Amino acid sequence: MMSDLPLDQVRTLLAVVDEQSFDAAAAVLHVTPSAVSQRIKALEQRTGRVLLLRTKPIRLTASGQVLVRFARSLAQLERDALSELGLGSSARTMTIAVNADSLATWFLPALAGVPEDLALAFDLQREDQDHTAALLREGLVMAAVTASPQPVQGCTSHRLGRMRYRAMASPAFVTRWLSGEPLPSALPAAPVIVFDRKDDLQDRFLRGLTRRRTFTMTRHHIPASESFVDAVAAGLGWGMVPELQAVTRGDALVDLAPEKPLDVPLHWQQWKLDSPALAAVAEAVAKGAKQSLR
Repeated sequence: MMSDLPLDQVRTLLAVVDEQSFDAAAAVLHVTPSAVSQRIKALEQRTGRVLLLRTKPIRLTASGQVLVRFARSLAQLERDALSELGLGSSARTMTIAVNADSLATWFLPALAGVPEDLALAFDLQREDQDHTAALLREGLVMAAVTASPQPVQGCTSHRLGRMRYRAMASPAFVTRWLSGEPLPSALPAAPVIVFDRKDDLQDRFLRGLTRRRTFTMTRHHIPASESFVDAVAAGLGWGMVPELQAVTRGDALVDLAPEKPLDVPLHWQQWKLDSPALAAVAEAVAKGAKQSLR
């Protein structure tokens, strides 16, 4: 049972995951690397399960994920209690997973609405909105902006709104690649910008436009939100640009299909914790989303 778990061993497991090495965890905990290894082995023997895969990067097993979620919840409750008692001496860290386009548009202004007296330090992990829930499941973050409405075990889920994307290109790109034939015929053959290999927004748009399922056009991978839009404006290819960013580019971008926007629903998932700090962050994020998302 959880009450039988030695807390020093559980905290050591969390430190190894956060620091991604036994040596670094030892430095944080002010013990030797050998002591860290012994604690992890003792915890695995106590639970009868392998908790860590000693790979690079270190990976958690399903059982390890359960214990890391427990450890991180415990740490947050401890920080909240110390803060309420006036004994907190440093900023409390809040780990959040967020997709790049939200991070580049509405999310940071939303976090600015969190009361300063909470003294929170944000540790943001950037990940595709279709994959942020995995970081919650693994216990690596406490909250996430995600495309999935289905709450991760031990979490709550609340709808934030829809981020609208539009198929955009530069005027010169339109002239070179998309003039002279209908868009459903011309666009699949034109170069495209994608964020990374997890990004399927462009293919999703093309499937809706052409009813085809696979596409083999030239793909440029630009894994940074602002640089992605810069690449589209420079004429390297077309891409699905957040409406919040497209409106700031004026005539540098052309909407290829004004009647066919692509909406991505976003949700806020967080651990089920009675934490004033987490509640304040959730409130600020919801307020920011209401002002910016559809």
